[in-house]
Amino acid sequence: MGECGCMSKKAMSYKDAGVDIDKASQFVETIKPLIKATSRKEVLGNIGSFGGLFHLDTQKYTNPVLVSSTDGVGTKLKIAFAMNKHDTVGIDLVAMSTNDLIVQGAEPLFFLDYLATGAIDLDTSIKIVEGIAGGCSESGCALIGGETAEMPGFYGDNEYDLAGFCVGVVERDKVIDGSEIRVGDAIIGMASNGIHSNGFSLARKVLFEEGGLSVHDIPEGLEHAIGMELLRPTRIYVKSILNLIKNFNVKGIIHITGGGFIDNIPRILPEPCQAVIEKGSWDVPPIFNIIQKIGNVEEMEMLRVFNMGIGMMVVVSRQDSKEVVERLELLGEKAFLIGTVAKRDPEQASVIFE
Repeated sequence: MGECGCMSKKAMSYKDAGVDIDKASQFVETIKPLIKATSRKEVLGNIGSFGGLFHLDTQKYTNPVLVSSTDGVGTKLKIAFAMNKHDTVGIDLVAMSTNDLIVQGAEPLFFLDYLATGAIDLDTSIKIVEGIAGGCSESGCALIGGETAEMPGFYGDNEYDLAGFCVGVVERDKVIDGSEIRVGDAIIGMASNGIHSNGFSLARKVLFEEGGLSVHDIPEGLEHAIGMELLRPTRIYVKSILNLIKNFNVKGIIHITGGGFIDNIPRILPEPCQAVIEKGSWDVPPIFNIIQKIGNVEEMEMLRVFNMGIGMMVVVSRQDSKEVVERLELLGEKAFLIGTVAKRDPEQASVIFE
């Protein structure tokens, strides 16, 4: 016994509380090459600083406007946990922010990520960052930093959450906000890669609770497990859209995220305008039909929740529409002329389907 009359106790450490500093350091060292591979010439300093440094080349722009976006992956992560597959959700994370930047004409410059987990699993965490780095490379932006938070007791075993933040730049007179959209313009849809990262709360409830499926089941209409279908990474449209902007007068761009068709299109339509969408003018992936059938989900609810096969829309003049579709096809996109802009009657909705 010591002088205080107490039994001597084992010296406690952070590791005893569930936080492994050495493993965290090993993780940072392992991902440094992945991060370096996404670098741009404007990036200053090395990984591991307290903040990421990015030198904006003001000589390159006349009147630059910075555009920022932040997002997460949502409950799609539940599918990654169930499948023990973690190499694609990082792509989703980047896509949700960079696709939001490009709709305003902004080139993504740099990205930061936030990974929170109960305990760092090196293999899982590295897979996640591989996806993030891949998404950054596909978007043309640099991964200049981030945070890995180890919070024992806060997350369940083998669970984590992801969030990301991206900054882009656009010339002030090149900002795309829909203000140039006019009656008669064409709406072109760019195919999605499936559900992307929105609507998963409804999809999981329908497929796994109501339908009784497991992530390994192969429902009629699919050629592979439902879990693999749901984990298809969100398509990144950045480079294709940047190409369009350089070669055409793109009047409006719409990222079909939360809110599906119904809530996203009006975000860029001028007040007197209405989007008239032609049903059957694009290919709807089988996963949406499966969800609708199993859950007996009404058609308009599907259109309010999911992208239904269209991940991005661009609005251009009617005379440019054919050439724009052809250009997108050459860029590797599936593109469809899906609608037109019409004059809106005050009594009608901003989006109608014919």
